[in-house]
Amino acid sequence: MVKPLVFKGDKPKTKKRKQRDPDVGTSAKTRKTDAPQAEEDDNPEDQSWVSADTASDISGPVILVLPSDEPSCIASDANGKVFASILENMVEGDPGTAEPHDVRQVWVATRVAGTESFSFKGHHGKYLSCDNHGLFTATASAVSPFESFLAIPSAEITGTFAIQVRGGDSESFLSVKESAKASSGVEIRGDATTISFETTVRIRMQARFKPRLRANKESKAYEKISRKELEALVGRKLEDDEVKRLRRARREGNFHEEMLDVKVKGKHDKFA
Repeated sequence: MVKPLVFKGDKPKTKKRKQRDPDVGTSAKTRKTDAPQAEEDDNPEDQSWVSADTASDISGPVILVLPSDEPSCIASDANGKVFASILENMVEGDPGTAEPHDVRQVWVATRVAGTESFSFKGHHGKYLSCDNHGLFTATASAVSPFESFLAIPSAEITGTFAIQVRGGDSESFLSVKESAKASSGVEIRGDATTISFETTVRIRMQARFKPRLRANKESKAYEKISRKELEALVGRKLEDDEVKRLRRARREGNFHEEMLDVKVKGKHDKFA
């Protein structure tokens, strides 16, 4: 089940418990089920944000940070109007540390099946789209070439991308330009013909969706193993040095070989 987006500074929500009748005793079964709930509340999922380094990183909730003078990102209102929204959650004004403070700033990035392109779904369930005139909207209910975008890594600024519009008649890119017409002073266009600083976009994403970070977390979880689990695998009580040896082997990737050696040693000790 997809969990609702949590912004920095929000207080974690806890489920309200039903008030019990003081005359009715609490059963052991009830006490047992309450404990895991409290433990789960103390360990919420990682909601931190990081920058996508490569196109293969892009997945899940993202914000598309624009190269505007005042840090901003692409946002959409409930009617599908696309605009530049000023970013507030940053460390010392660095857009490379930006996090969303408004759900309208968040898009869910998904790889378009069979292609290298991505679609971006807004908070209202509609997709970001760019027409032949370079105008952006977010009113599409399905993905077509106009809702497909290619993220091309920048050769000059590490960790940034040029977002290529796929639906037009010619190759064009998402860009920004100063405009008095826009409320934020920034107009978002999709008709730039060359890659420049104005087409440089930084993609911020939730850390738990970044493949390499997720793989590292899974690897660390695999490395952690209790003495009881090790003894169950070996089939006997273990000495302290054997526990250390097996844990080190689990980190280094030769766990099964070391476990076999420990099992064989245990058999030799038994018949010595």
